[in-house]
Amino acid sequence: MGEHSHPNSESVVRANHEMLASVTGFDGAQQAAVHHYSKSFRGFSAMLTPEQAQQLTEHDSVVSVFESKMNRLQTTHSWEFLGIDSIHQYNHMPTDSNSNIIVGVIDTGIWPESNSFNDQGLGPVPKKFKGECVTAKLPREYHEANNFIWVGIFRKIIGARFYLKGFEAETGPLESFNAFPLFRSARDSDGHGTHTASTIAGSVVANVSLFGMARGTARGGAPSARLAIYKACWFDMCSDADVLSAMDDSISDGVDILSLSLGPSPPQPAYFQNAISIGAFHAFRRGILVSTSAGNSAFPGTATNVATWILTVAASTIDREFNSNIYLGNLKVLKGFSLNPIKMETSYGLIAGSSAAAPGVTAKNASFCKNNTLDPTMVKGKIVVCTTETFLDNRGEKSIFLRQAGAVGMILVDPPVKDVGFQFVIPGTLIGQEEAEELQAYMITEKNPVGRIVPTTTVLNTKPAPEVAVFSSMRPNIITPDIIKPDITGPGVNILAAWSPVATTATAERSVNYNIISGTSMSCPDVSAVAAILKSYQPSWSPAAIKSAIMTTAMILDNTRHSIGRDPNGTLTTPFDYGSGHVNPTAALNPGLIYDFNSHDIINFLCSTGASPAQLKNLTGELVNCGNPPIPFYDFNYPSIGVANMNGSLSVYRTVTYYGKDPTTYVASIDQPTGVIVKVTPANLRFTKTGEKMSFRVAFIPFKNSNGSFVFGALTWSNGIHRVRSPIGLNVVSV
Repeated sequence: MGEHSHPNSESVVRANHEMLASVTGFDGAQQAAVHHYSKSFRGFSAMLTPEQAQQLTEHDSVVSVFESKMNRLQTTHSWEFLGIDSIHQYNHMPTDSNSNIIVGVIDTGIWPESNSFNDQGLGPVPKKFKGECVTAKLPREYHEANNFIWVGIFRKIIGARFYLKGFEAETGPLESFNAFPLFRSARDSDGHGTHTASTIAGSVVANVSLFGMARGTARGGAPSARLAIYKACWFDMCSDADVLSAMDDSISDGVDILSLSLGPSPPQPAYFQNAISIGAFHAFRRGILVSTSAGNSAFPGTATNVATWILTVAASTIDREFNSNIYLGNLKVLKGFSLNPIKMETSYGLIAGSSAAAPGVTAKNASFCKNNTLDPTMVKGKIVVCTTETFLDNRGEKSIFLRQAGAVGMILVDPPVKDVGFQFVIPGTLIGQEEAEELQAYMITEKNPVGRIVPTTTVLNTKPAPEVAVFSSMRPNIITPDIIKPDITGPGVNILAAWSPVATTATAERSVNYNIISGTSMSCPDVSAVAAILKSYQPSWSPAAIKSAIMTTAMILDNTRHSIGRDPNGTLTTPFDYGSGHVNPTAALNPGLIYDFNSHDIINFLCSTGASPAQLKNLTGELVNCGNPPIPFYDFNYPSIGVANMNGSLSVYRTVTYYGKDPTTYVASIDQPTGVIVKVTPANLRFTKTGEKMSFRVAFIPFKNSNGSFVFGALTWSNGIHRVRSPIGLNVVSV
């Protein structure tokens, strides 16, 4: 319901109850209410019948009513790969300047005892922080260890809250999931939240690994930043109602950056019916950058969290592989990939799952190695060769079913995701198509084929890297297709970070303090950390300025000096895969020029895309009258340039702000999109002092239709020192 003018939260809650009571009765209002959003914006969530919800929509004070949906959860070497240790300015800044930055993390909670959260060398909690550490109200039968116990004052984890009312209202009590241990507190039993938080701001910890894999010094990107934890996710699910409550609190608590490695399942809901979009808008208005994951759905049109006021992060690889190779009986070695700490002392017989079908099961179904599809007498004591049925198969589960059937190892033919590290309860590895064909030939020609899967070795300096991760969600932005999403890509494949030792489902039943996992959930905190560094370096910069610095300085070439491809085969990519490119923290600290915008610019953009006054009021809390005609959507001062339906020639306008010491001249250069002539006026921008703004026009003159597909190019401003690059994406409908 937008911002409110009530004197305090209690007044908001009373007003909300009165409104609820109008459809539920007074007693019913108390029972129906789940969360009251009363700090940073006004609203509430409640358990209502469809009829009651409809009645509320007709209330004069209500802007919109929408159903709460579930969101899904979407590093030793990665910071070296990003070159963050070379940021001399940041590493030599006064400690109080870069340790005053507070990053809010909405996730599955945190394991506070991890070495990654030691607060040695940090000063007192920043006075601007208004948050708190909420301890659980636990039934007596819960062991004390289940609680989130605070010993003294933490200076690294300075706040911890948890939210479960929305989740339980939708799904029933947490205990009904029969998942243990279960913490009704901010303590993390999943591992995901601990991993993302330590990736952002983990302290420096030497000699860390996962059973020797990825050994090195673990650290977050901004190790002197503070963490405020908001646990709103349970069993991989995060209720909109709880996430919005966490955002309400975090904005009020005074965080500088907000990181959410979660999002709705595709398709992306409209901004005005999406809790993350609404909460993020209010954060943006308060000067808080919101960094989110783009999603792990792999296919076109699946990118989520695509609002213009959100920084949307795709995932890519780093120059490191985890090889768990297969030694065959004919002395050949097949290259495999996994996170396998188990040593096989001898070779074992090889059998294809399709050749070991249980009675009544087809060979094809048996090849997928699912529950009760294999004949135990045929697979016992053998290494089973399996295949995946769909991209979304649970690969770890296959190894559990094989173990139950008596198998001693698993070789999974899985070309698309072979580079993504998985952990299995028995020795297991993934192979690509070429290796699968060689394996099959050996198993056909050899009467008694045997093999041995060796423990994983870590291989550094691999090429090409980065590549966009196979699972990373991509184009186009289905809500506002003129805005290229995702915005940026960052390391999200096989990232090592702190973990909850009780979270053993993802670690093949092994308790670990550090774990390697993959996802846009891992790349989002990488970029959140870069944003935190920028905020400490440029405290006056707006969220849009930080976003611009990250986007316009991104890299589009891999370590072989070729265009970034897509894993696993290096297939061609576009800005719809990686946005503006791969994050480059060192360059982002000093971008030269900034594309800035504020909440009024966002409103103008939404007006130009057809948003109604009622929808806009849902974001702002005020009645907004759009200009007539509205400012064209393509003139929104975004760091990238997109036009989804271009009919004939068109000109777009942008404004840049100079950040530098001396007078300088920036010269425009164009990477021309296919079938379009691009002209920039003026082609030279002369700046005399920092903070100076200059506008320019980019004219697009098409001479060829793009047949329903986007064509891509780029505009780069350079003064010989800085390169400020904006991708261009155009769908030419008519010439």
